[in-house]
Amino acid sequence: METCTKQDLMEKGYREFQAREIIREAKLMLVKKGCPFYLSKGRGRVPKWAVEEILGYELETGEVAQNG
Repeated sequence: METCTKQDLMEKGYREFQAREIIREAKLMLVKKGCPFYLSKGRGRVPKWAVEEILGYELETGEVAQNG
């Protein structure tokens, strides 16, 4: 599974606060969909598809980490 972190988003051009908020929103969305694993504050890596759903566009494969 492809994943995405705050650092991945910052490399794409988002500022630190924006990247952090996108990851936070992705975690909240995943919890609402039934993944309590993402309730932890220490989780900073989320599935790429969750970030893409928030952003409204697909990230290119080379732009995010592959398998952690």
